[in-house]
This record gives sequence, structure tokens and C-alpha cells, in this order.
Amino acid sequence: MKYLADILTFSRLALAVFLIVWGVVGGNVDVFIVMFALAELTDSFDGYCSRKWPFKNPPAYRKYAVAFDIAADMLLWFAAILFFALRINLVAGLIVMFGVAAVAGLIEIIVYRRFFGHPDNFAKGSLCDRNFPLAKKIIMARRWLYLATIALVICWALWVTSWPLIVKCVLYGVAVAVAVFLWCFLATRRKNISRDAIEIEKKLSSK
Repeated sequence: MKYLADILTFSRLALAVFLIVWGVVGGNVDVFIVMFALAELTDSFDGYCSRKWPFKNPPAYRKYAVAFDIAADMLLWFAAILFFALRINLVAGLIVMFGVAAVAGLIEIIVYRRFFGHPDNFAKGSLCDRNFPLAKKIIMARRWLYLATIALVICWALWVTSWPLIVKCVLYGVAVAVAVFLWCFLATRRKNISRDAIEIEKKLSSK
């Protein structure tokens, strides 16, 4: 079971690559919805599995576990927006893709003073270094932006599937129920930008 978290993370990477290819070759939106839902499920539970069944002696690749997780999340987001742009609405897809990329990049520079930063890997003099509580709020705002764009894309994509209206309505209801569940289940993650955020904040405040 200790490998389950890694299997879920790498499965998300594989599904993201599949969705990119699926969009490029002109795959239908029905398959996209199913595959994306599976990928999001892996994202919901890989962190839980990692904490539930930790390694006593982690293999060498586990040193980059956080990087793999972030890469999988970003690639999945890109896959969803790319599919949306290529198969559903090009203009809206491009606006979302470049708009969010610009905002996220600006936040990376402001908060970490580097691209692809992380709460425990920020540059000296960055906002994380100078004002960690404010940095947390800005990073959480970026998360909400990510979630809002994903919700928009998936709701729009679901609406244009070939499924009957009753099926679409049921799936919308399931999506809302899952969102509420995750809101409660991931309460700790809503308050902290990483598992180490509390410890980092204590160290910085004691300087």
C-alpha cells in the first residue's frame, strides 16, 4: 500500500498526457470527461495515501515527490484547457490559458521570486521570506483561480457531451456533492499551502 500514493500521482501524469493527445487527435468530449474525472480522483487521494502509508526508508525518487505532484497537477490543468480550446471553444480556451498562466507566473515571482517555487523552496527576500502569512493568502487565491477555471471548463464540456439531459443534471449534482465533500475532507489544506507551512511560518516568525 505504501506505493499507492506514487501510483496515483504517476497515473495522473499518464492521464494528463493521454488527454493532451486526445485533444490533438480530435477525440470526443465524452471520453475526456470520464478520463479527467479519473485523474481528479487520483489528485484527491494521493496525498491522503502518502500520509496513511508512509515509507520507512523512502526510495531515492521520493525526494522529488512534491515536484512530481505539482507537475502532474499543472499538466492536468494544461491538458483540460488545451482540450477545451481545441475541441470546444478556441477563443475562450486561449483566454483562460494565457490569462491564468500570466497571473500564476506573476504570483510565482512575487511570492517565491522564482518560477515553480514551493512554500519550502523560496528565494531570500521573497514575499514568503518577508511576510509568510500574506504569501499564504496569495497562493490560496491562485489555487481558487485554478479551481474556478477547471470548474468552468468541465461544466461547459459536460454540457456539450452527447449524454441525455437527465444524465448531465445527475452528474452536475454529483460534482457538487464531491466538491462539498472535498471542501470538508481537505479542511487542513484550505488553511495551509503545504504540509510544512505551519513549521515554516513558526521558523520565520522566530527570526
